[in-house]
Amino acid sequence: MTTASKITMVRIFMIPFFMAAALMSFKGHEYVALLIFIVASVTDSLDGYVARHYNQISTFGKFIDPLADKLLVTAALLIFVERGQMASWALMIVIAREFAVTGLRLVAMEDGIVIAAGTSGKIKTALSIVFSCVMLLPDQINRFKLLAWLSVNDICVAIIVLVTVYSGIDYFVANKKVLNTKD
Repeated sequence: MTTASKITMVRIFMIPFFMAAALMSFKGHEYVALLIFIVASVTDSLDGYVARHYNQISTFGKFIDPLADKLLVTAALLIFVERGQMASWALMIVIAREFAVTGLRLVAMEDGIVIAAGTSGKIKTALSIVFSCVMLLPDQINRFKLLAWLSVNDICVAIIVLVTVYSGIDYFVANKKVLNTKD
């Protein structure tokens, strides 16, 4: 296993600790969870850098790195649903997009086509991580009303859902030929 893949595995290993800290109720637990989430998120850039810089790009790395990203973001979103910060339908949109894009990649692979991570997918992941960090802050910050009916938390959820939908549509539009050949 390459150093880059080991870094990715550390990210996956951090997820249960992140979730435990986020769901506990000791003083400052939000900051502990946020710190773990940030460190885990930074490992994504680190493992990519190590893989490219030291020529450690591997088939296992291509598989495990995006999986680790999805697991980390999904763990955060599950916490938000449990804490009442996100509706379950919003999480379902995110999960459905992940399944749909993965399915599209599998269909493409049958024809020898590789669908690489697109810009919209990278932006989706980055914004999901950034806005998850905001949502991990203490309740008084997230519940702050920017308008009479719109909180910081509401804006974060809306952005996560919107970039997820946009990214999913972008993947399917850019790769519509993959599905058109299967009739």
